[in-house]
Order: sequence, then C-alpha cells, then structure tokens
Amino acid sequence: MALIKTQHVIESVADALQYISYYHPEDYIRALATAYTREASPAAKDAIAQILTNSRMCAEGKRPLCQDTGIVVVFVKVGMQARFEGDMTLESMINAGVRQAYLHPENTLRASIVNDPAGARKNTRDNTPAIVHVEMVAGDQVEIQVAAKGGGSENKSKLAMLNPNESIVDWVLDVVPKMGAGWCPPGMLGIGIGGSAEKAMLLAKQSLMASIDIHELQARGPSNRLEELRLEIFDKVNRLGIGAQGLGGLTTVLDVKILDYPTHAASLPVAIIPNCAATRHVHFTLDGSGPAVLVPPSPDVYPDVNWAPSPQAIRVDLDTVTREDTRRWKTGDTLLLTGKLLTGRDAAHKRIQTMLAKGEPLPVDFNNKFIYYVGPVDAVGDEAVGPAGPTTATRMDSYTEMMLNTGLLGSIGKAERGEEALKVIARHQSVYLMAVGGAAYLVSKAIKQARVLAFEDLGMEAIYEFTVENMPVTVAVSADGDAAHQSGPAHWQRQIALMPV
Repeated sequence: MALIKTQHVIESVADALQYISYYHPEDYIRALATAYTREASPAAKDAIAQILTNSRMCAEGKRPLCQDTGIVVVFVKVGMQARFEGDMTLESMINAGVRQAYLHPENTLRASIVNDPAGARKNTRDNTPAIVHVEMVAGDQVEIQVAAKGGGSENKSKLAMLNPNESIVDWVLDVVPKMGAGWCPPGMLGIGIGGSAEKAMLLAKQSLMASIDIHELQARGPSNRLEELRLEIFDKVNRLGIGAQGLGGLTTVLDVKILDYPTHAASLPVAIIPNCAATRHVHFTLDGSGPAVLVPPSPDVYPDVNWAPSPQAIRVDLDTVTREDTRRWKTGDTLLLTGKLLTGRDAAHKRIQTMLAKGEPLPVDFNNKFIYYVGPVDAVGDEAVGPAGPTTATRMDSYTEMMLNTGLLGSIGKAERGEEALKVIARHQSVYLMAVGGAAYLVSKAIKQARVLAFEDLGMEAIYEFTVENMPVTVAVSADGDAAHQSGPAHWQRQIALMPV
C-alpha cells in the first residue's frame, strides 16, 4: 500500500504547472514544425513561425507561452489501495499546488480566476480553485494529468444533443467555422460522444490529454469507427481553409481526438472542445517514493525557425500616426508599431461604459490612440511586462461604437470581428490590427515600458500605457471594412478544393 505524502502532491502539481507554462509537449512542437514546412499561405506561415519562435524562447527563458496561463484542470486516478498522508483533502492539496505555482516569484503566472461569476467577478489573485475530476481505479498509485486551459479556446466549446440518425461529421463541420479564430488555431479538437450531456463534455476535455498521433494513424490506417471518424474530421476540417490564426491556410487542426461512452438509445450527445496553440498538459504518477520528476523537452525538438519581421513591413509611429495614414493600410499589410499604446479588455470596457452612462469624465484620453486588448502577465526581473499576447477581440465587439466615439483610431487583438463590429469599424473608417495568439513572450519583447493609467484594482485588466518598439501586427480589418478573416479562409478553401484528396 503506497503512502502518498501531502507535500509530494502539492510540489508535483506546482512543478507541473510551472513546467507546462513554458514547455510545449514535444509532440505538439513536431506537429507544428511539420505544418510550418508544408504551409503555403504566407500569412499562416508567418503566424506559425512566430508561435514556434515563441515556443523556443519560452523554453529557454522559462516564461509563459501565453499571457492567458489558463484555468487549471486536473484529472486524478486514485488507486483503491493508495493512502494519503494527513487530513488535507485531495482538492485542497491540488489548490495549494496551484497557488504555489501561480505565485512563483521567478515565473509569476497570470491570475485569471474570478469568483462570484454571475455577480462581482472578483479575482481570486492566485488562480484557485482548480477544476478537479477524481476517478477510483485499481492499484496503489495516483495518476495525475494537469492542464491549463486558456479562456479563448474554452469559450468555443460546444455541446449538441443530436438525434441518433444525425451525422457527427456534418455537425462538426457546421460548428468549427462558427468557432472563429478565438481558439488560436492550429491546435487540436477534442470530441466526446455519448454518455449524457455532462459526460460528453468531460470526454471531450479528457481526449485533449492524449499525444498527437494523427500522422501515425494515417500511415497505418483506422482499425475502428472512432479512428475512421478522427481521420475524416481531420481531413475535412483542414479542407475548410481556416488556417493558422484564422487567416487562411492548409493547417487548421494538428489532430482530432475522440472518446466515447455508451448512451441512451434515444440520445446522441456530442461535445467539441478545441485546444489552442498554447497546448499545456502533462501526466505523472505518484507511488509514494517522492514528488514527480518532469523531464524537459530535448532542445533538438525545436525546428530551425527564427521569426523576424518582413523587410516589407510598414513602420508606424503611434505618437504621430493619423487617420489619413490608417486609411491607406490594406488588409494583410504587416506593421511594426513604435510609440505609446493603450490597453484595455472586458472589465475596463464595462467600467468605461458605466462611467459614460453616468456622464463621468474618463481617466484616459483615447483620442488618436490605439487600444490593445490584452491582460499581461506580471513582470519579473528587469522585464517591462510579462508575456502580453492578444485576447479575443470579438468579446469587445459590443463596445466598439462606444470606444470609436472617443476618437480612438483603432484596436489590436486576435481573431475575427463580428458583422456588426465590421460595420461600425467601416463607418468610423477605423482599423483593426491582429497580433498572433500563442506568441505572447515574443510580443512582450517589443514592450519597453509599461505603467498603469487607470483601474489598477482590476489587476491584469487595468488600463496600461505600453511604450512599444517594432511590435508586429497585421491589418485584419481595413478602414473600408475588408476583413482578412473572411477573405483569407475563403481564398484558401478554394485553393484546397483544387488540390488532390
């Protein structure tokens, strides 16, 4: 009978969360490197290059792959013969590990968890509590899978209660384009089939813990119905042409994972959960001998990809740029931004809305400025700011008219804008710029100074002023309303259709 010490659980969970914050799984790096090699879309290839370069930088610098260091999800299999030391609950041990990991002084992770979710939404400040799933199994060991799931990808999760005669493939092909690019492709799709509504969702999440092996499956061929489904969905989703960051390209998903469970004769529950470019999960086993030992990926696994700005990139001085300048930018143009840049996301926009409704003066002048939708990681050492990649812009769509009425020139985020927001942007002759989701540490190197201007109590959602130097972005929506996230995938879907199956 193994005795599992409390401190071993806490240390192992803390070490695992630090580990996955800066190390991609080796299988993901290899799969993304393969996708980079075969990618024909210049915009998608550039985005993948940024993600791969960021991955290596994070492994070397031990800083987060993404500014959204996720909600912690833990799957635990407890052997029936295992015994835990002391009276501390397993969930309490795991949360102690989360707290220790996220407050680590040498690699502080972003606290994103809020309690009272339907009310005050106050940040817990240490990213607790985790979501913990426990299963009792045979044996005397404790197996733990730790994942950190970003909000952008988690928000795209879908559940359907299909009729038994409906097509799962057709449903997936209907859902994936509607998910947009906020989940930061290329990543993985986790699919759960059967059980009940909540079981299907759990299966989808669990499936994402497995290694990427779709190319091996393609080589040997399917041996059961689920493997047939994996191959069919993988091929058909990639033929949609959505591509890296939703800009259009050959690779949208690197793998499709499926788990199933028996279900009611009248039911066909199907759930889909995407995993983003910041794929973060690790598995370890505790047998009473000590805390988990996690081996870093081999340096050799990283491809020789070193992203650098295009020589054709347009250099923009944010302190002097005018609306006349921005009107000349075309969709797909690469820009390098230098100067003062404001930040703000969900909570800041909501507070601005409340202040304007009350007739109160705003604490920040947005006239002739750009706003970056970001919630950065706290700085460590001599950093101006920690990893600071973009958040999903569509969440700010309902505030777009309000913000552009302040004289704002444009916004910067990730993923597409909704139809109404596109109309508002065109009417104001504003622009929307896109930074690469999944390249947060790389982006942060362009930020030379950072200071809070307003709403300091909101933590990472406060309004900052960044001083940036050659920050790379792409024009995703031009002043006339042309949208790269519409034209890019449409073009590449046509191109892929001409390629042999």
